[in-house]
Amino acid sequence: MEYIRVTKENIEKEHICCAISNNRDVQVSSKKAWLTECFDEGLVFLKSVERGKCFIEYIPAENAWVPIIADGFMYIDCLWVSGSFKGHGYSNDLLNECIRDSKAKGKKGLCILAAAKKKPFLADPKFLKYKGFEVSDEADNGIQLWHLPFDKAAEKPKFKDCARHPHIDEKDYVLYYTSQCPFNAKYVPILEQTAKERGVSFKAIHLDKKEAAQNAPTPITTYSLFYNGEYVTNEQMNDKKFIKLLEK
Repeated sequence: MEYIRVTKENIEKEHICCAISNNRDVQVSSKKAWLTECFDEGLVFLKSVERGKCFIEYIPAENAWVPIIADGFMYIDCLWVSGSFKGHGYSNDLLNECIRDSKAKGKKGLCILAAAKKKPFLADPKFLKYKGFEVSDEADNGIQLWHLPFDKAAEKPKFKDCARHPHIDEKDYVLYYTSQCPFNAKYVPILEQTAKERGVSFKAIHLDKKEAAQNAPTPITTYSLFYNGEYVTNEQMNDKKFIKLLEK
């Protein structure tokens, strides 16, 4: 498999893997705008030359859009290999390149979000354990911060207090999200419309600045839904999934 690194210089012509659409699609444009903003802060986006879901996205942890304390580490936003790309060792390829690059940049190790059991849009804990990752912290809602140290003496990454105990004071449905996931540009407005049609109080909070994401009340900033102050899910919802949740 050949891989290509997406940069500010080639992003307009490159496909970004997880949104199979043209550049005029709002999902693609929002994701590319977010990537472009993060490139200057060290974000690396490495993908297969083939169209599909086969890529890794990582950034120095100090600049990651998550509420963690992991100075000197590299944070993996997303490692996604699926569909026809699974089973060929591509996840190993991408992770190994991230390790090589991170060591070359003098990093202390890697960190990434997961959970004890596989959850949607989070890394597979079985794969992480197989590759030598360990749990370094866990939030009250079961979301875990895993790390792969290069220096065994390095202080373990951890969640900020605001994320370790996910809870908000607002009632009804509140969604926190960033533009890291391209699908949010399409599905957040759908949830807002669905809630309006059903007379449900729903508030979407777009974390559009790194500092806001780094101080969010949730470990997962790409998509976190709360209800009456309690964390519900990070699973991205369309109108049917949301209606099903409302009917429970």
